[in-house]
Amino acid sequence: MISYLATKDQFLRDAPQIEDKIRDVVKRQFNLNVGQSEYTSWRNSLGNAMFHVINNELIPKDAGIAVEYRVNGRKYRIDFLITGKDTSGKDSLSIIELKQWTEIDFSDLQDHVRTRLGGGLSDERHPSYQAWSYGSHLKNFNEFIYENEVNVSASAYLHNCLDRSVVGDSRYENFLREAPVFLKGDISELQKHIVSNICEGSGTDLLEKIDASPIRPSKQLAEVVSSMLKGNEEFVLLDDQKTVLETIINTTKKSLGGSKEVVIVKGGPGTGKSVVAINAIARLTGLRLNSQYVTQNSAPRTVYAERLGQSGSEQNHKNLFSSAGSFLETSEDAFDALIVDESHRLNEKSGFYKNLGVNQIKEIIDASKTSVFFIDEAQKVTWADIGEISEIERFAKDAGASVQHLELKSQFRCSGSDDYLAWLDDALGVESNSDHFFSTSRFDFKVFDSVSEMRDVIFEKNKSNNKSRLVAGYCWNWVSKKDPRLNDIVFPKEDFSMKWNLASYAMKWIIEKDSVNEVGCIHTCQGLEVDYVGVIVGKDLVYKDGELTTDVSARAKTDGSLRGYKKFREGNEAEADVKVDEIIRNTYRTLMTRGMKGCYVYFEDKKTAEYFKKLIPLN
Repeated sequence: MISYLATKDQFLRDAPQIEDKIRDVVKRQFNLNVGQSEYTSWRNSLGNAMFHVINNELIPKDAGIAVEYRVNGRKYRIDFLITGKDTSGKDSLSIIELKQWTEIDFSDLQDHVRTRLGGGLSDERHPSYQAWSYGSHLKNFNEFIYENEVNVSASAYLHNCLDRSVVGDSRYENFLREAPVFLKGDISELQKHIVSNICEGSGTDLLEKIDASPIRPSKQLAEVVSSMLKGNEEFVLLDDQKTVLETIINTTKKSLGGSKEVVIVKGGPGTGKSVVAINAIARLTGLRLNSQYVTQNSAPRTVYAERLGQSGSEQNHKNLFSSAGSFLETSEDAFDALIVDESHRLNEKSGFYKNLGVNQIKEIIDASKTSVFFIDEAQKVTWADIGEISEIERFAKDAGASVQHLELKSQFRCSGSDDYLAWLDDALGVESNSDHFFSTSRFDFKVFDSVSEMRDVIFEKNKSNNKSRLVAGYCWNWVSKKDPRLNDIVFPKEDFSMKWNLASYAMKWIIEKDSVNEVGCIHTCQGLEVDYVGVIVGKDLVYKDGELTTDVSARAKTDGSLRGYKKFREGNEAEADVKVDEIIRNTYRTLMTRGMKGCYVYFEDKKTAEYFKKLIPLN
């Protein structure tokens, strides 16, 4: 979504009131109020600085100009874009990252600098890294750009800064080469850079096509985990992802001096928690530090190990992955770093009967100099899940550890759209959030009236690359466990009869050939992703009396995820009912965010289907 779109000539005419025009569009299209600081920055950066840059006869009059391109809905924005054709007549896009910074110093974080923002000093991505990462993201994720091989260049313009000693330092030379930085007084050099990429105009057509293009993630983490562990940069980390990674590395180095450190990273589905976690393990291993990737859920560990085995790397890397219950008898500070993914799934006790140890959070903190917890409290999906930020803080305090809080905000899974997640949270009642611009043209979401029709669509999607799967809530008994001749999920009137996946494929279900013929559960897909997911929603989630409610009685008798609920409820009825309601909603939220390109849903309860259909935007 673009906040302002025009040709060069129109931009020059609009520049004296550009801040008012953008504010009006942002309010009208995005329903967002603009603060005074952002309003002033538009006046200074656009109405003044970029006006003088663009006001050059060598830049074509009909070059396209865009301001505030919101790539994934709301949080991730590119400041300034210029389009046209390069010297070879090829479509070309030039990105310019604008900064009002004046004083800049070196940061302890790699690829960062330190500057004053909001009255205090802040570690920020180097402007060249930021511009380069945005360009790389578009080349790898914007379908129109990569299918049409649009030339993408990037640069940064610090129009208030005079001192090049920090931003131009040789330690940043890789990014400066890819995205040069221009300072106050460098107008002519920036103009030459623009003209070298945009020498012929083509109006706003190219920008409109880029803006309308789907954002299609081209990689799944499981496919490239082996390459990442070898030190290859498979994913360009953007904005807060980059800062979180470098903070983890810097904090781990600091803890080697004897301090105890805990880092809590909050982030919703698709914000890159696992990508950052694997990058951290790769970097720490490269520094010869003793570290492990930890999860309570065995599915990601199993899938990653399988991928490593296929690449011949399993023997070298198998010791990097561990279960959350592996630290019962580990000596204090035995590890330099433990990177705990899906921390919301941690349990109090370990072992098959959950009767061993004291508390998994405590044991992890005790076992490592630095403990990193990636967490989304809205993905707790079993009664035994205790992973909460307050609990991590409590055990960190007991251990005398310093605690840092970080957050991953931008969503990059569901066709890169924050808006789908915001819409889904609102629809499921997980979090009230009507401030979104979800569109089915950007993320393929559909409610099916027939479960067999949805199955057939998933089967067809799966033929191309084995990356589409059916999943379901826990509303059908696992009868095939005792009698393999039986199917578990059966809709006789729909000609639909399938088994749960656990017997045949277990935790490798999401990648095994032919496993699309069985239905997955929360345990075999949480923490992983597919291209298209088909979700069967049982009668534990129903629309009744004008609101979306949950019904724990509709859960299968063989469902072990709520073991302990009934006993706890005997003396804590209200608290138990609130918790089980959250678990059911969280389960479907997690299932419905596994698809990178699309999510299809069948509701057993017809009123619930109608409720969701009415919420789907028409655009």
